Amino acid sequence: MTEEDLIEEVAGAWRPGTLGDELRYHPSWHDLDAAARVRAFDRAVALRRAEAALDPQQLSTTARAVLQRVIQGR
Repeated sequence: MTEEDLIEEVAGAWRPGTLGDELRYHPSWHDLDAAARVRAFDRAVALRRAEAALDPQQLSTTARAVLQRVIQGR
């Protein structure tokens, strides 16, 4: 897997599930150096902005996930 592939994985909204309520980094995060992590962060910000722009309520997938947790009382 290339560094670019890892950055794409990290920038995406999907994260592995956990048994509890803990938040986790994408596993590929640990395979990136500091510069690649910055690139992944910048790409994630751009993706979340694009998601929000396409959403009728202007919410990104991250915002929807957080709201769902709040509604469920977690």
